[in-house]
Amino acid sequence: MSAFLLPPQVAWADGVLSGGPLIRKSTRMQALAGVFSNQSAWSECDPERVVYDVELFDSPSAEGELYVGVTHLYAGRVGDEFFMTRGHFHQRREQGEVYFGLHGEGLLLLQSEQGEARLEYVFPGSVHIIPGNTAHRLINTGAVTLSALAVWPCAAGHDYASLAGGFALRVVDDDGVVQTKEVQNG
Repeated sequence: MSAFLLPPQVAWADGVLSGGPLIRKSTRMQALAGVFSNQSAWSECDPERVVYDVELFDSPSAEGELYVGVTHLYAGRVGDEFFMTRGHFHQRREQGEVYFGLHGEGLLLLQSEQGEARLEYVFPGSVHIIPGNTAHRLINTGAVTLSALAVWPCAAGHDYASLAGGFALRVVDDDGVVQTKEVQNG
């Protein structure tokens, strides 16, 4: 039998990556200025509170290569809005991405450049194909951490500035019921 390499791994139950060099990034409340609609409630939050962590395999970033990473979005709310990632378009708009739900439950908010928004339910085993030219944001509507594996082209980049006005939909807790609100000029 010839020798073989053991590839990097993901623990499907919780999204823990292993078997390769990792890059880790934490996004704290203070970095999410303007993301939540209730700025008063946001300003009362602990600025050092971690809202989500991202870990990814340290991959070559050349054209044609792929990143593989996991977002761990913690449970919580700011005012009546659930914790969410910042959300972004790709700098290279034509680049798509794939998300795989691993743990917890929530929503994937998708929005076209024309402002048309839709939501997909994220749960363990769900697969989400995010087309090019589509902004995306994870929202944790559950009581535990929402973890999702993502695969995307290294050349895609992130464009947060194009969403400075926010997404066209907000997801809120209305007395224990998950509701959506349309945002004007979102």
